[in-house]
Amino acid sequence: MKSRTKPALRVVAPVQVQVSLPLQGVLKDVKHAFYGLCVQAGFEVLGAMMEADRVALCGTKGVPDVNRRATRGGTTRSQVVLGGQRIAIKRPRVRAIEAGADAGELELPTYTWAANTDPLNAATMAAVAAGVTTRRYGRTQEALPEPHEGLSTSKSAVSRRFVALSQQQLDEWLGRSLAELDMVVVMIDGIYFGDRVILVALGIDAQGNKHVLGLREGSTEATRVVRSLLADLIDRGLDAQRTRLWVIDGGKALRKAIVECFGSTALIQRCQEHKRRNVIEHLPREMHASVNRTLRDAWGAKNPELAKKQLQRLATSLAARHPGAAASLREGLDETLTVQGLGVTGSLYRTLRTSNPIENLNGLIAGFTRNVKRWKDGAMTLRWVASALSDAAGRMRKLRGYKDMRILVGALERCAQTEAGEAERKAA
Repeated sequence: MKSRTKPALRVVAPVQVQVSLPLQGVLKDVKHAFYGLCVQAGFEVLGAMMEADRVALCGTKGVPDVNRRATRGGTTRSQVVLGGQRIAIKRPRVRAIEAGADAGELELPTYTWAANTDPLNAATMAAVAAGVTTRRYGRTQEALPEPHEGLSTSKSAVSRRFVALSQQQLDEWLGRSLAELDMVVVMIDGIYFGDRVILVALGIDAQGNKHVLGLREGSTEATRVVRSLLADLIDRGLDAQRTRLWVIDGGKALRKAIVECFGSTALIQRCQEHKRRNVIEHLPREMHASVNRTLRDAWGAKNPELAKKQLQRLATSLAARHPGAAASLREGLDETLTVQGLGVTGSLYRTLRTSNPIENLNGLIAGFTRNVKRWKDGAMTLRWVASALSDAAGRMRKLRGYKDMRILVGALERCAQTEAGEAERKAA
C-alpha cells in the first residue's frame, strides 16, 4: 500500500565509474595508503578532465573536424595543488587556430582551477599559526605516493610564500575603510619586539563586536608615533567628531596624542589594573593587602563621587610616609573613574575599567610570533603582527557585557549633547 505522507521513491539507474590505479606502489605503506590512494585518484581524475577540455577544443583525436578551434600541442611539465601540496604533472597543450595560422596557446579550464594556489596558501598560514617553523614545514606534509614528490616545501620556498601572504594581509589591514564601522570604544596598547614597539588599535562597535583598526611601528610609544596612528585612522574614515570612550594603560604619550587629535570628544578611561600596580610598587609588602582592598572598594562603588573621595583619602594617608605612592595615585585619578561616571555597571564595567581586551589580543600576537628569534626590521615585524591579527580575527568573541552597550552609547550621546550646548553658550 502506498503511503500518503511520504513521497514515492524514484529508482535511479546505477552508474559505474572505472578508475585505473597503480595500487601496487600505493599500498606499500599502510599508514599513508588511503592518502596515497586519494592523491593518485585525484591525478587520474584531473588528467581525464584536462583531456576532456582538450577534446572539447580540438575534437576527438584521429577524427577530422573542419570546425575545430585548436590543435593538440603535446604536453608540458606544470604544477597543480593537490592534497594541500604543490605537485608536478604533465599538462596537455592546446594551440588556437586562426585563419589557418597558429594563434597561441589556450588555457584548459580544469588546469586553471587545479593550479589555484589558495589551498596551498591556506595550508602555509595554518602551519605557521600552529607554530610550525619554515625549516620543518616539509616534515608536516603527508608523504606522496611514488613517483610523485611534493614541491615548494623547502625553507626558502615556504619563507617566500609566507612573506608574500603576510604582506598582502598587512596591506589589507592598513588599507581598509573604517567609515562604515560604528566605533563606540577604542583601546590602544603597544607590544614590544626587541627594540621596536607595535601599537595596536582595537575598536568596539555598538553591538560589542571587536575590530582591529590599525597598526603603527616605532621605537617607543612616543606621542608622534601615536599621533601618526590616530591620523591614519581618521584618514581611513574614523569620525573624529564623535564622542567615544578611549581605554589606555595610562601612558602619557597615548593620552597626549588622543587629546591632541580628538579634543573634548575623547573620554579617557585609564586602566585601573595598571594604576593599582603602579601604586603598589611604591609600598612595602605588608601594606599591599590593605591598599588593594581600599582600591577595590573605591573602584567597585556605583557612585563615582564617593569613589573619588575614597581614593583622595587614601592618597592623603599615604602622602607622608610614601609620597611616591600618593603621587602615583593622584596622577590621572579622575580618568580611572570615567566609566563609573558614565553609569556603566556589571560585566561591561568590569571589562572596560581595564585594558584587558587588547592585552589579551597582544597575548595572541605573542603566541603567534613565538618562534621568531630575530627581528630583522620594522617591515618584518608589521607583517608578522598582521598575520597574527588575521589569525585571531576569526576567533574574536563579543565584548563581555555587550548586552549593556546601549547604556554606554546613551551616556556618550548625552555627553556629546552637553558638550555641544556648552559650545553654543560660549559662542553666544
